[in-house]
Amino acid sequence: MGNSSASRLPPGDEKIAGFVLDRHGLVSAWSAAAEDLFGYTSSEVVGRPAAELWPEAFAHGSGGAEGPTRVVPDGHRAVPARGEGPFADVVLHMSRLQEPGGQGAGGSVVVAVPVGPCAAADGQALLEALFTQAPIGIAVYDRDLRVVRVNTALEAVHGFPEEHALGRTITELLPGLDASAIERRLRKVLETGQPIVNAVHHGRTPADPDRDHVWNVSSVVLTGPDGRVLGVTDLIIDITDRYQTRERLSLIGEAAVRIGTTLDVQRTAEELVEMLVPRFADVAVVDLLESVMAGAEPEPERTCTGPVAVRLVARGAGNPAVFDGLAKVGESRRYPPDSPHVQSLTDGQPRLIPDLDLHAAWRRHSADERIQRMLDYGIGSLILVPVLARGATLGFVHLYRSHKNPFEADDLVLAQDVVARAAVCVDNARRYTNEHVAALTLHASMLPRSVADQSAVEVAHHYRPSRVHAGASGDWFDVIPLSGARVALVVGTVPGEGFQAAACMGHVCSAIRTLAQLDLTPDELLGQIDEMVPRLLEREHATGSAPVVEALKGATCLYAVYDPISRRCVMASAGHPPPAIVREAGGVTFPDLPVNNPLGLGDPVFEPLDIELGEGSTLVLCSQDVLHRTDSTDPLVSRLGTVIAGRSRPLDDTCGAIAEMIAPHLTSDNGLAVLLARTRTLDPEKVATWTVPPVAGAVGNMRSLARRQLDQWGLEYLAFDMELIVSELITNAIRHGQDPIRLRLVLDRTLICEVSDAASTFPHIRRAATTDEGGRGLFLVAQCSHRWGTRYLPVGKTIWAEQVLDPVAS
Repeated sequence: MGNSSASRLPPGDEKIAGFVLDRHGLVSAWSAAAEDLFGYTSSEVVGRPAAELWPEAFAHGSGGAEGPTRVVPDGHRAVPARGEGPFADVVLHMSRLQEPGGQGAGGSVVVAVPVGPCAAADGQALLEALFTQAPIGIAVYDRDLRVVRVNTALEAVHGFPEEHALGRTITELLPGLDASAIERRLRKVLETGQPIVNAVHHGRTPADPDRDHVWNVSSVVLTGPDGRVLGVTDLIIDITDRYQTRERLSLIGEAAVRIGTTLDVQRTAEELVEMLVPRFADVAVVDLLESVMAGAEPEPERTCTGPVAVRLVARGAGNPAVFDGLAKVGESRRYPPDSPHVQSLTDGQPRLIPDLDLHAAWRRHSADERIQRMLDYGIGSLILVPVLARGATLGFVHLYRSHKNPFEADDLVLAQDVVARAAVCVDNARRYTNEHVAALTLHASMLPRSVADQSAVEVAHHYRPSRVHAGASGDWFDVIPLSGARVALVVGTVPGEGFQAAACMGHVCSAIRTLAQLDLTPDELLGQIDEMVPRLLEREHATGSAPVVEALKGATCLYAVYDPISRRCVMASAGHPPPAIVREAGGVTFPDLPVNNPLGLGDPVFEPLDIELGEGSTLVLCSQDVLHRTDSTDPLVSRLGTVIAGRSRPLDDTCGAIAEMIAPHLTSDNGLAVLLARTRTLDPEKVATWTVPPVAGAVGNMRSLARRQLDQWGLEYLAFDMELIVSELITNAIRHGQDPIRLRLVLDRTLICEVSDAASTFPHIRRAATTDEGGRGLFLVAQCSHRWGTRYLPVGKTIWAEQVLDPVAS
């Protein structure tokens, strides 16, 4: 071993933790600091092989146990310190020594450098704190997926102590979980080394054997310093409450979408059952009162003194065999007055029966065998929810669930929410069975609920429902804003009554609103509608729906377009009487408008009439031919002029008074639509018009004129976009149009730019390629404007674009 006194380093070097190895790898000198750091005295180490003292840092050479000792090839290595100092690990730095003359290895000097305070004890304390104080569950498994350790939080989840779990697999410990799925996930993490985050598992544990729980689990593989796989760990969070809340919200949201897709009572009830089974209940049954199925109005309040008859409308079960031998869908059943079903029906309150009592009095007297059948199939919990709509009870829904997973108070709240949504749909479907109500709804939807903003006319309208067929008829009107500050006034009627007339009216209204946006002239528009009718009839005949649209043949319509700039009114009629025109002074006239044939009768010509109207004139458009049947001396016409000429009351009141005045003169119980339109004239100061020379140099001049006009109107903030619109439209007119070319700016509710030329070619917007030199004009116009379009003139066309005014800036 050598002399220990001779093996100590010289005095004054005690603070250097170092030692010397001879060329055979034996410790030949040992410092006092090394003794303090490693806990070995010089007599214990001098003469011993370094590989024996620190095998983790030194390895024997190829010469065997007696051969030289060398540092492990991957560099400086940390070794444990055994002394009483504050250091847990040190790093050994070795330097080779040479024999005199540089021949051969003469040994090594090793310096030990402490790397930090002692962390082992602290690390162990932190690990213990993690396993005892962490609020989430932690489980550690070995490579055979047997439990190595679980923390305190997971003990509470499992319902048994850690000692019970050690050395066992999940299959052995938790039969209430899908152990095979859990072990597949853990084995995948072990095999791939890739973590799996936020896996979701459902099940029950001994801690709460009567309730399903949901856990969020993340798995990570555990490896040693050398990369060897040691096992796998799970981090487990109980998300049951959060999951159930999300499921409840999801169920309610889906119920709003999936229930009520039709207006059929039975189908709506079936959708409710499909929504609830098996996601929420094992069995669901919908019973409705017989009166509801007949389409009658339910009683707001019920007092039941005897058995109550209901009809089975829909049912569903996870195991359909539960219904074998029971009443079929569509059959009637009776419940005794003391049953919870009738009590719920009477007081309108839901019931939660978490444990069905087979011996209850109402069960003994009930003819319903469903409860007994439910019990035979393991059903042990019941929820009853009345179907309430508009303060009346329509029936009830009963939901059943296995005794292994009974309903709770939160389930009752959720069932109420879902059934409440379904109740509205059921009631709507019941009401739809009445054709008259449906016809009225359809008719009301076809009439404008409010008149769109426009400046051309002041408008008032009044609709008087039919005295029969729940008020539905084929009478209608519309007010449609058009380009250039113009407005279209429309009134018409479809022969027939009720649902059929209202359905046909819907076809005509929709077609006219669509064609009006094309800026067709009145005669052209009516021609298009007339051409549509036979095609629609042919299609409906082919589908077997001809009786619904047959009334389109013979429908009448009056279409008039008024321009507040020119004060011209162009109108055309398809079998409809002309409007009455009441001058501002009170005189009543009827324009000499060709009536033409009604729609669909094979006459494609609808002659228009173009007249000038003074400012303040009132057009009276009526769906029924009442005013035109009289002459100007008739008291009704005289009263009409007097009522309209008196401008002391709002136009809406005047319109209502006219409708009341006309109603007694109707020859049938049909409805009546009255539309009043009092003309306005646009201030000439708000219109600017220029003739454009057909030369390229005119574009810049027109742009300057337009900008100057916007400055006068205080619309400088629109100048940039307007200049671009003017440039593109005029450039297109010069290149592709014909002289004369005209530019007009109109300040109305929007800023309108119009460029007209004599060519009738229709402009087409397109997306130009990046290599195209042109073709972007209309695309830029569309991007810079609120809306744009084209309308045809007797000669040529007008392309227009509108910009929205900023109320703050203006």
